[in-house]
Parts: sequence; C-alpha cells; structure tokens
Amino acid sequence: MRPCVPSTNLQVPGSGPACALKYFGLEFGAELPALKDQALVYNLAKLCVCNLLVAQCDINCCCDPDCSAADFSLFTTCSVPVVTGDSQLCSQEAAVYSIDVTAHPPERIFKLIDQFNPNIFCIQTVNYKQALSFIPPETPTAQNFDHLLEQFGGAAFSAESDILNTELDAQSPFFYSNETARYEYGVPIQTADAFLRLPSPTVSSQCSDANPAGFLVNQATKCSRMINTENCGVIQELSMLFYTSSHILVVPNSSQMVNITVQSITFQSLNGTRTLLNSTDAILFPMFSGVNMCTNIVLGASYLLTYTDAGEITEAAVSFVLGTVNSTVLSVQQSFEISFTQLNTKPIPLSGNPGYSVGYPVRAGFRPPGSGIIQSTNEYGQLTILRSTSNQDCLAIEGARTPVLFGYNMISGCKLRITAYAECQLLAQTVLNILKGQSFPEYVASFGNSQPQDVLDWVPITYIHSSEQTNLRSKNTLQIASSVTFIDVSAPAEPGYKAQPTIEAKLPFDFFFPFV
Repeated sequence: MRPCVPSTNLQVPGSGPACALKYFGLEFGAELPALKDQALVYNLAKLCVCNLLVAQCDINCCCDPDCSAADFSLFTTCSVPVVTGDSQLCSQEAAVYSIDVTAHPPERIFKLIDQFNPNIFCIQTVNYKQALSFIPPETPTAQNFDHLLEQFGGAAFSAESDILNTELDAQSPFFYSNETARYEYGVPIQTADAFLRLPSPTVSSQCSDANPAGFLVNQATKCSRMINTENCGVIQELSMLFYTSSHILVVPNSSQMVNITVQSITFQSLNGTRTLLNSTDAILFPMFSGVNMCTNIVLGASYLLTYTDAGEITEAAVSFVLGTVNSTVLSVQQSFEISFTQLNTKPIPLSGNPGYSVGYPVRAGFRPPGSGIIQSTNEYGQLTILRSTSNQDCLAIEGARTPVLFGYNMISGCKLRITAYAECQLLAQTVLNILKGQSFPEYVASFGNSQPQDVLDWVPITYIHSSEQTNLRSKNTLQIASSVTFIDVSAPAEPGYKAQPTIEAKLPFDFFFPFV
C-alpha cells in the first residue's frame, strides 16, 4: 500500500477547509505524536478554528478557551458547531458544541462523538511518518547561516532527499502531470534551455535568478544586485541580452518557440529623470565610461505574455528601464514584473470619460523629477490593497494585492506572528511593506481620463503617521488591517426658483397726467 498523507486542514461541515492546524493551538514537538490504531491522535478540545482574538473571547465561538461561563450565557449560537480532524480518515472523533437555551442562564454543551466515514476510499492507516509532525524551523545564527542560505536560497529546496528536485526533473517528459499539450495555471513557463525566470530576493535582499515564472501568475519583485562599475560590462544580469536571449516554448515540451521582443526602453538618469527612447531595435550593452560611471544597466524589466484560451503562448514582450550608476555604488536595486493578456481581447477599461465609472480600477502612477506621470497599463500596477486569503498569514500572502475599485469600500487584513524579542524598527518596516506592497504609487488620477502629461489632473498621495505607541511584549500575534473608503463630497442638488422680474425705470412725476 502506498503511504497515505493525512490532510493538515480542519474541516468544518458546510464550509471549505479552514486554516492549518499549526495556527490554532495544535502543537507538535520534535518527536512524532503517539499512535493509536495507527492513526494520528490529538486533543480535539484544543482545536478551535474560530479563535481569532488573542486572550479575548470571540463572540459565538463555543470552543474558545478564553470564554467563561458568563460569556457562554450571552451566546446565541455556536459559529462552529463541529470540529473534526482529517475528514479522509475512516474513523475519527468529533467535538460537538451547542448552546442550551432552556437553561437559566444559557450554557454551553460540549461532547466528543465517534464519526465514521462511509466513503470506500477513506484512509484506514496512516503510515507516512513525515506527515505526522511539524518540524520547528532552524533559527539562523552566525554559525549556520551559510548552510541555510545554501539549502533554502534557491527557487526549489527540500530538507529530505526524496523530494523531487525541480531543476533535474524538469527535463523529464513526466514532469508535467497534464497529458495535453497546453499550459495550465501555475505551470512553469518553459524555454529552449530551461525556464523563463523572474529574479527575486532570497532570504536576504540579493537577487536569485532561479525563480521560474508560472503561467498566468502575475508577479512583481524587487531585489539587489552586487555591482562593480569597472566590470559592469561582463555582468550578464545587468544586460538586456540576459532577459531577451531565451526562446519561450509555445506549449510545454514543444518544438515551436516564440522570441522575446523589446517593447520599450526607458532611460533613467542619475537624478531619476526618465526618458522614453525612440528606437528599440538595438540591444544596449552595459558600458564603463571614463568618468567612473556605468551606463545602460538594467534597473527594471517588465514581461508581457500573450496567450490563447487553448493554453498556448503566442507573443512575449519585455519593457526595460536602463540606468546609470557611479563608482560609489556597491549594489543596484532591480525590479521585475510579469503579466499576461489573452489574445484578441480588449484591455480592461480604466474608468470613464471624464469622471470615474463605479467598479473600475482607480488610476495611479509615479512622477519622477522633471517628468510627467508614469503609470502601468496593468490593473495590478495601479492603486492596490492587501488581498485577504484563508490562511490569514501576512508573510505567506505578502505581495498578494487586489485593485482598488472606484466607489467600493474595501477592508482586508492578516495576522503577523511576532516574538517577544522582535526589534520594533524592523517590525514596523515589515508591517509597512505588507500594507503598501511593492511599487506603491505616488499619485492618483482625479478623473478617469486624466492624461499623464497633465500633472495638475493627478492628486498626490499623502501619508499620515500616528504617534500612538503600543506595548507588544504581551502579544504573539499582530493584527494588520487595510481599508479603502470613498466619501461623496459633492453638493446635493436642490430645487431653485427664479425671482419675479422687477422694472427699474425712472419716470417724470407728471407722466400719468391728467389721469392721476
């Protein structure tokens, strides 16, 4: 029999999978839990998927250990009436919660029952020991840092030798589970030599070129690259050629390929001014000049891939931002993006003429010194907000954004687990990065048709920093929230009436003589 891997998710009847067990009080040690009838044993009374507040009672959460009998007497119902473990097991215990409203005062009723799975494909025996524990991660120190960087610094890593290695198995015809010749969501995009890679930061901010781009997965990354201006011409990661020389396969394991064409080249000077070059025909190579500067180095690259509904890639283009650095710079920050557009489809309209249309993305952009507004044509490059997910882990969903839609109030959030020895400045910067995301814009368009050259039609984004201080020493989880609110400040229409006309004329005193 093949090893059976039990699910690590709690299953609430009537809902989808909830958060993983490790987030809700089930603590595994370094050793494997005790086995009973070859099945995983744990205390169901400690599992509580609705326990979201730390050291506080959650309303109608009958399994919350922070709730007292007085709290239960105020509950109207149990938001989670049944808590079970792995629903794939043939036999398991279930914790059932209810409120006895006939009692005075009302009280909580808790009991454990045995549940049997009638499915003929249920799991009778759990014999995959690696799935029975959460191994605590190794804390980086000065002694083990190099080892951890070597182990986890790449795009694919594993602690066990039996885990598949993406780099080696990618050459196998059985690497893709789909038998049809098409790309599916999340499948790495193949090139003639390996994969289309999007550089991304590792455990540090240094760039790693081993991050494969997934089909239909929009990504935006920033990382640092060490540079020596005198040898910048031989550093291939700083050259346009490094990002255009690959040939993308139309479908996985295909002999048909598409070239990566250069869509635009923007040159950024030392003072940050950007200029769009007229020609994209020639590849501009990094060069070291006699004034201790290196020019034509890649500061940013944005890929745009066109695909069909059949899962084929038909076109690939890249837009570059090239810049100049002087000899005092030891590292340069590079930014990379990849987005997808379907063939023969119109781009999403960006909002109305002239005013915004309700439900369309709010336009936003940047303004380098001495330039107009520079904005992205991708809605995820506009004004965005943190996107909530089911796991609510801030570090896991970092970079997951959703566009701000005009007229729609939005709220989202996540949880950041902290330690008692967390440094406040680093923690504050981490929270700010989560809230703002990457490439947070500087301006918002006043109208749906605001032109980039009309700077007065763009409103600068202002920041208001609170001076409130919070003592986090007693907490291990920090709740982070982000919201968008639209306020109508237009004057309401009021009915008006014209005044009766008056005659303002001067007449002689005997004008009506002899009648009066």
